[in-house]
Amino acid sequence: MLAQPLCSVAPRLQRVIGSLFTHQGTSRLLPCCVAPQLCTSSKYLMSTEYKQNDGNKRKTSNAQHERTHRGDTGSSFSLFTAGAARKRAEISKKQIGGTLADASTLAKVAKTGVPTKPLSIDEWKELKTGSYNKTRFEVSMMEKLLSTRADVDVAKSLLVFVTMETGTVEYELLLKYLVLCVQEQHLSEVLDLYVIMKTRFKVLDVGAYSLFISGFSKTDHWREAVMFLDSIKKMINPSPRNYGDIIISALQHKEVETAWRLFKEMEGKNLKPNEDALQAFFECGKSFYDDQYEKKMMYILSYLRDNQIYPGEHLLHSIHSWFESGECHVCNTLLESIQLSEEEYSILQECVMNNIIQGTDVFKKTTPEELQHFQTFVKNRLPFDVVIDGLNVANIAAKGNQSRILLDVVSHLAHQNLRLLVLGRKHMLRGTHSWDKGHMAIIQKYADCFFTANISEDDPFLLYATIHSGNRCKFLSRDLMRDHKACLSDKNTRRLFFKWQRGHQLVLSRYNAGHKMKFEIIPKYDTIVQTTDDTWHIPYDEEGVERCSYEVPRKWLCLRRHN
Repeated sequence: MLAQPLCSVAPRLQRVIGSLFTHQGTSRLLPCCVAPQLCTSSKYLMSTEYKQNDGNKRKTSNAQHERTHRGDTGSSFSLFTAGAARKRAEISKKQIGGTLADASTLAKVAKTGVPTKPLSIDEWKELKTGSYNKTRFEVSMMEKLLSTRADVDVAKSLLVFVTMETGTVEYELLLKYLVLCVQEQHLSEVLDLYVIMKTRFKVLDVGAYSLFISGFSKTDHWREAVMFLDSIKKMINPSPRNYGDIIISALQHKEVETAWRLFKEMEGKNLKPNEDALQAFFECGKSFYDDQYEKKMMYILSYLRDNQIYPGEHLLHSIHSWFESGECHVCNTLLESIQLSEEEYSILQECVMNNIIQGTDVFKKTTPEELQHFQTFVKNRLPFDVVIDGLNVANIAAKGNQSRILLDVVSHLAHQNLRLLVLGRKHMLRGTHSWDKGHMAIIQKYADCFFTANISEDDPFLLYATIHSGNRCKFLSRDLMRDHKACLSDKNTRRLFFKWQRGHQLVLSRYNAGHKMKFEIIPKYDTIVQTTDDTWHIPYDEEGVERCSYEVPRKWLCLRRHN
């Protein structure tokens, strides 16, 4: 949304209050340009409380009363079951009786006399004259305006009245007005109030800085919120909300390193991040496709595991969409996922089985007996996370022992708690200079292994095991599978195969013995012409860049219709 110029926002309030502070003349106002707000509020799962009419209530038996008094719910409800703490709290509330509920009702009735529109100075004076507590009238009234989420213009008129009557506005009253502005998202007012309060009061408290962090974080002045955070650190440890507000804004402005530094700082202080801050990482991650950002997301998932944090539904959806979706860097439109739909996957599974696994040249690839033996082997062990072409992986480096290379890769994946299938040939088990028996024995402890006859072709077995393990299974090979793609019957099926291949093929792009290995990033979006109601995304070939038939363009044109 676009911000109003400061000169047009509450001019009377600014003139009156600003004139009170003569430090270096009149107070300087910050320019304001409010950034689009990132919608990341999380919805927590909660149990629903059902109420009955008094006429429908049944009398509680003595046995039931006894169970309630002792805190027994009358059902199998474990101490560690989700919702147990809430259940115990509800039981405790019932034990207190109905007196508190009656008092609450009376308190609501007592909330009268709150203006619904701005009042003049005389009208405020008349209202104060008739009030019970004239000494605390202004503060009490601002609290009422805050609790009823009143229009900010009503609160402004109250401040004008106080200024004209007393010649000043005390810290407590300005702080409560600040709460109202932050609560109702009057961001330009928050920026103005900082200038006013910093000029009038040389030292602000933690509450004020927290409110300014919340307000500034939603504007283009969000970096100043980092300074407010530093001010809080001098007094106490900032709250998770303080950190979270800035993290969300930093990610919204693509300042990933700032957000990550604050996340790690929270971790060092044993502060648990709010869900909306974690959600912002995964939402922002839709437009980042580099190894470093992916490592950060994997770290957060490990953080949830290590700290036994259970994500809410909104965070879970963001995690899921991060794994499967990509976002245009220019217009932030969500692009079509590289993952196949259930219908597409079913079509591809049938075609691969008919045209590749059991094609007319099946005896050139394997024997019917070997294929049947493999199908039984896979059926008894499904599903796998990664299917590995053992020979292909072992030959990635020109130098080095082949079994050692394969062992390094398999152990690397096994340590990520992945279910692995290694496909190889029987000669790999004989014990030679290239294939050490000790290495192969360890590999068979890390992974399920199937070794075909030496004349058999590995790829059909690899495709069968991967596709029958489900849409989440990946395969590791540098083979481009062009011959197998050509075996498919029509262009639509070949397109589905290519889409599935790009979304599921892991490629080891760098291997150095004793060092970290690197895998190419699997894209989250499909590289085809895509359109929505108001956008077109067109991948195109760059001038002078040669592209093979099995490759896709690197650059896109983003077109957006202006209304």
